[in-house]
Amino acid sequence: FADIRKLHGGLHILINNAGVAGPSAPVEEIDEDAWDRCIRINLSGTFYMTRRAVPLLKAQDAASIINIASTAALFGYPLRSPYTASKWGQIGLTKTWAMELGPFGIRVNAVCPTSVSGPRIEAVIQRDAEQRGLTPDQVRHVYQRHTSMRTFVSADEVADTVLFLASEKASKISGQSISVDGHTEGLSNWLD
Repeated sequence: FADIRKLHGGLHILINNAGVAGPSAPVEEIDEDAWDRCIRINLSGTFYMTRRAVPLLKAQDAASIINIASTAALFGYPLRSPYTASKWGQIGLTKTWAMELGPFGIRVNAVCPTSVSGPRIEAVIQRDAEQRGLTPDQVRHVYQRHTSMRTFVSADEVADTVLFLASEKASKISGQSISVDGHTEGLSNWLD
């Protein structure tokens, strides 16, 4: 953070985007190390990065923190306890920090995307198809049926939302969780 101050004169925007999917298993089968890793990266990473950045952000007239959460932070998500808990935790931090840091001119929001088009979701679809003896198209349909628009979002759509929240156009938006998801109706398991 000392280098940020030297190179850029300060910090106006922090985007907490590091994250892992964590294990996919029934609660009784989740390995403790896998749980700890997911919580450590997704939730603790957000906390520690923000804790270090806040002194630089407070030195500005206005600043913005944007936490990349997930639609899993808005619903339960069977078989994904660590991921879901970590993302709900990010929403809690978002709300708390908006209240705590607002008096210093720091806005805090979360962006909650659903599955994002690209190699990562395609790898997940392929893995699930092989595990379940289905075609990738069948698995894609299962994933997309939980959104009203029956589609994934693009990385650009998520990035545009982040850029908006970081901009002066969002100068009075704080404490919000903005879904970029084609309207998620709910998250469920394969038994539905």
